[in-house]
Amino acid sequence: MATDERDDWAQATLRDIALEGIRERRRARRWGLLFKFLLLAYLVAILLLTLPSLQGEAQMPGTAPHTAVVDLDGTIAADTPASADRVINGLEEAFSASGARAVMLRINSPGGSPVQARRIYAAIQRLRAAHPDKPLYAVTGDIAASGAYYVAAAADRIYADPASLVGSIGVIMGGFGYTGAMEKLGIERRLYTAGRNKAMLDPFSETNPAVEEHVQSMLEEIHQQFIDAVKQGRGDRLASDRDDIFSGLVWTGARAVDLGLADALATPDEVARDVVGVARTVDYTPRGGFLERVMNRLGVTAVRLAQRFGGPFTGAMR
Repeated sequence: MATDERDDWAQATLRDIALEGIRERRRARRWGLLFKFLLLAYLVAILLLTLPSLQGEAQMPGTAPHTAVVDLDGTIAADTPASADRVINGLEEAFSASGARAVMLRINSPGGSPVQARRIYAAIQRLRAAHPDKPLYAVTGDIAASGAYYVAAAADRIYADPASLVGSIGVIMGGFGYTGAMEKLGIERRLYTAGRNKAMLDPFSETNPAVEEHVQSMLEEIHQQFIDAVKQGRGDRLASDRDDIFSGLVWTGARAVDLGLADALATPDEVARDVVGVARTVDYTPRGGFLERVMNRLGVTAVRLAQRFGGPFTGAMR
């Protein structure tokens, strides 16, 4: 092959390779646009399917008779779905609903902050006084213990499942002490405070009998507040011959009825149908903002797709 022919062949080959690369990039771009369009269409479809239920959650049910429901689910703390602010907001909406014949507080919580629990307790007392014709019934799920029972004690009546865990009327504060380990490791503690008791709960310092007595007195004071609230809410329904009701023990729902910690055994459906007399329920539990609920729905859908097409979904969602 002559030199000129080889040069022409090389140039033609390079030109073909370059053109093929351009065509490949165009194809990739078209496929990329197609996938983006399909993803957008999928998200829009999910949003359209989700929108009616989200709107339904946000709309008031009008004056149709119903049993108003508010959930207290999880640890009672300021930054959780069971915070006083969220639960009280739901209760206020439920009590103010003209169609609500009664309010059901569904409780599934191990307790939490005594401050948050007392706020909910006080709000229930206030709302019951403002709406005397609208009773509030607490219905326990798996557990209604400690601060969660504190809240339940404010209800007109408490209903439990036979296997619910109910009670735990007590106060706890715990920690660890590392002074022995520090000695063995040759670690010297350097702590500077203003106020001789400022570091009274420091786990790296020796215990102080005076501080321990002070902490115990605080716990007993809070415990007595808890006891007083339960006695005020339950009254003479509590078993008078038992001195261990306020000892921190937890009881089954069936045993709780015997002790007067609960009034009867019933499920939420049974309470709505048989006690309130209105089987239809409307959930007034605050669920977050509209965008938050949309993202939660999309997130759940994404997890389900991953489980269906990609095997078990093991990643953590935070």
